[in-house]
Amino acid sequence: MTKNFKWLLLVALTFVACNTDEEGVTEVPVSPGSADFSKYVALGDSFAAGYSDNALFPKGQENAYPNIIAQQLAAAGGGAFTSPWMSSDNIGGFSLGGNQVVSTRLFFNGSGPVNVPGVTSTLLTDHISGTVNNMGIPGAKSYHLVYSGYAGLNPYFGRIASAPTATVLADAVAQSPSFFSLWIGGNDVLGYATSGGVGVNQTGNLNPATYGNGDITDPNVFASVFNTLVNNLTANGAKGVVANLPYVNTLPYFTTVPYNPLTAKVLGSGNEATGQATITALNAQLYGPLHNALAFLGQGSRIQLLSSTGGNPMLIKDETLTNLSTSLTAVLVGGGVPQATAGAFGAIFGQVRQTTATDLVLLPTQSVLGTAPTAANSGIGVAPSAPLNKFGITFPLQDKDVLIPSEIAAVATATDAYNATIQSVADTKGLAFVDAKATMNSLLNGGINFDGYNMTTTYVTGNSFSLDGVHPGARGYALIANRFIEAINAKYGSTLKNVKAANYQILYPASF
Repeated sequence: MTKNFKWLLLVALTFVACNTDEEGVTEVPVSPGSADFSKYVALGDSFAAGYSDNALFPKGQENAYPNIIAQQLAAAGGGAFTSPWMSSDNIGGFSLGGNQVVSTRLFFNGSGPVNVPGVTSTLLTDHISGTVNNMGIPGAKSYHLVYSGYAGLNPYFGRIASAPTATVLADAVAQSPSFFSLWIGGNDVLGYATSGGVGVNQTGNLNPATYGNGDITDPNVFASVFNTLVNNLTANGAKGVVANLPYVNTLPYFTTVPYNPLTAKVLGSGNEATGQATITALNAQLYGPLHNALAFLGQGSRIQLLSSTGGNPMLIKDETLTNLSTSLTAVLVGGGVPQATAGAFGAIFGQVRQTTATDLVLLPTQSVLGTAPTAANSGIGVAPSAPLNKFGITFPLQDKDVLIPSEIAAVATATDAYNATIQSVADTKGLAFVDAKATMNSLLNGGINFDGYNMTTTYVTGNSFSLDGVHPGARGYALIANRFIEAINAKYGSTLKNVKAANYQILYPASF
């Protein structure tokens, strides 16, 4: 059953004089300005839903930025705002047949993020009757909001869709909103980025039915869909607020793992002396021969010797490099390396280089570093034997582990195009506009002071993001809500109040 909160009216609408608080500061009465907040509907993706710690669960949903906004709208004539609440067990994800089929949420156990135990009572087949105002759909890309049949592909929409053939847009418009928020497009590049660029840049392909989950949406497809969304939402005079998209490099998922984590201490598993000996051996047996052979081929910059005093980069496969496998094998054989060894080196290191500061190492890669490749994930069809059996150290990390400059550029180019559309539509339709890109850049570059709390993108301790490294935590969502509120006030002359940072926690505990 849909859980429906009817927020209390914080300020009487008939109140005409200004209040003075106990410190003698004059307060402005809350008013809607030229907007009508009586029926607010929020459209978007996992951010709108309140997704946090890699899951959707009620405590996170309560702190979704639309829910926070709705509480502030209540003081200015805002009506009831409903959400598609997950099970109150707060485990997150979905279950089916007594088994967890979508992963549970993460919590910090003192050492790092781990999944909460248990099986949620939220069933994959659940369906909620009635309508909901928060139509943020985790996983949704722009074109998913207008796709008939999306309910059968995404259980988060399936549980609230009015019919199997319904669209998110049609179900939103059917509620006749007087006001809406729309923040969509992040997933149109995010799947590509979080997969390390394994997907396809579909720019030039105008048929989204042919796209994969990890592909970049063509900017013209995005523009067409975004215009359709806003045209339909404003057809009956509704006002609204839209937000642009940040670059992925502002998310902790892409900035937490350094490109050069291989210190002597790391290579020695905490023992400095062992690490020093390991570096000496690696330089003599692997890095030195590879550097010399590649230098002979005019590509010596691909692999340099390891330093014994600082952090060293990791080995990665870069598919944009010329494949030197055959030439590398020949040079090594000519240098006296046995044919079998030279052949293995050539096959493995033909497109390998060390990471640089221009690469973005993905958050999950920290758990891959130093592990043994298998036949399934090595990229060469076999599990390499020792000593070539440590990802990032003696064997290259694969495409899925690192976002390289050409892939970063593809994501940024698409993001810029989407943002140009969002800004243009906002200007044309007279909508409030949130510069989320600027806010995220500020979080990355020095941080934002939020009621005395320094908000940054630092993983775990930055106050802003949850443990999945992509989605905000409660306080991060509160900051976003305030940015939306400020944009609404600026555009429509309303006097909505911001929320206070201290009312929102940083990380959620294992249990509530």
